[in-house]
Amino acid sequence: MAKKEKHTKKERKWYRLDNAATIYPVMSNRSWMAMFRLCATLTEEVDKDILEEALRSTVTRFPTMTVRVRRGFFWHYLEHVDGIPPVTLDVANPCLPVNKKENNGFLFRVRYYKCRIALEFFHVLTDGSGGMCFLKTLVAEYLRLRYGTDVPRGATIMDCSQPPRPEELEDSFPKFSGKVPLARGESKAYHLKGTKEHKEFMNITTGIIDSAAVARKAKEIGVSVTHYLCAVLIQSIADIQRKDRRRGPRKKPIKICVPVNLRRIFGSSTVRNFSSYVNPGIERKYGEYSLAETAKIVQHQMGLETTPQHLRAKFTANVQAETNPLIRMVPLFVKIMILQIVYRATGDVQTTSTISNLGIVNLPEEMENHVERLDFQLGPLFQNKVTCAAVSYKDKLYINFTRKLRESDVERGFFTRLVEEGIPVTIESNMSERSLME
Repeated sequence: MAKKEKHTKKERKWYRLDNAATIYPVMSNRSWMAMFRLCATLTEEVDKDILEEALRSTVTRFPTMTVRVRRGFFWHYLEHVDGIPPVTLDVANPCLPVNKKENNGFLFRVRYYKCRIALEFFHVLTDGSGGMCFLKTLVAEYLRLRYGTDVPRGATIMDCSQPPRPEELEDSFPKFSGKVPLARGESKAYHLKGTKEHKEFMNITTGIIDSAAVARKAKEIGVSVTHYLCAVLIQSIADIQRKDRRRGPRKKPIKICVPVNLRRIFGSSTVRNFSSYVNPGIERKYGEYSLAETAKIVQHQMGLETTPQHLRAKFTANVQAETNPLIRMVPLFVKIMILQIVYRATGDVQTTSTISNLGIVNLPEEMENHVERLDFQLGPLFQNKVTCAAVSYKDKLYINFTRKLRESDVERGFFTRLVEEGIPVTIESNMSERSLME
């Protein structure tokens, strides 16, 4: 019997975690996981059965998505999971930690509601750019199966009839790392305080803005849209900091974490994590700054820190730590304790909030005719409870604030400031759904 079982047991594939993903299993717990969400709103209601069929086709091109985290003796690793996650109705409280039993062991969710297809990813799998590639491919497969739509395939909409290329599955951090690491140390940033939200609910406030209007305002100052939005966020938090009665926090800098897609800089094709970040901000203890001055500070700080040389040195520090022979031989339970200490000292504590802008997403005309809207949302960070994510599609910019605090001061100040700048904003919110959780 034992011999027969040995021959019939299916061998499972496994993958090493990419360099950016190593921290996520270490810091995750039942109440928090690093999650993000991407949505596509179609012109017609979603057919669940066809969406499931499209998902089965899509995952064949993304094998590093159909995995679960396992604990080895020295490192966590990713093990292949057969099948697909359940396709379920969407909810008002997205980006909760993944319940592995309810989700068939998978680390991403697939949800739908009326015309919307929503994906929620545990960051251990991929980043926003990799997730958008998966969403676009899934929607393309759905349109093919439902309408016979022949969507052109390429670098960001994969051909699911072809096997994945090795470069799509690689960990690009070691490939592009250098020899000289960058020091991790940064000053601690101002942190927002407030009333904690119900543990199973996340407030979402969406601002829908004319893309051209934002681009014109940014151009008037001479900065990019990302620089401009980051500056507006800093100014909105500065208004809160002025009213903060805590003497120590009032002196701390306001810094915003801005993710940087490394694929464009280093020419990678991976669908796994390959992004870094910069933390631009202002020191209010030196005086007050106007919106234009703040935008210029953000522009110059990001300009200095997003050179290939600087970014390479930043992730080289992590690669060298992971590949160090002495560290490699340390048991995982010891690594977990060390990494938790390091993250608490050098992670969210260095930033006040996050703004992640996926930029302009273009779809082939064959898809664009069926897709009305795209959305991008970040789950709360480990310490920072207010985050912001943006994506532009067609002529609209969709800005999503997610918050684990009850007070809505940040997004209220953000959108009010845009209106004062002459940029009309349409607001959507799920706050009315909070009572259902109480």
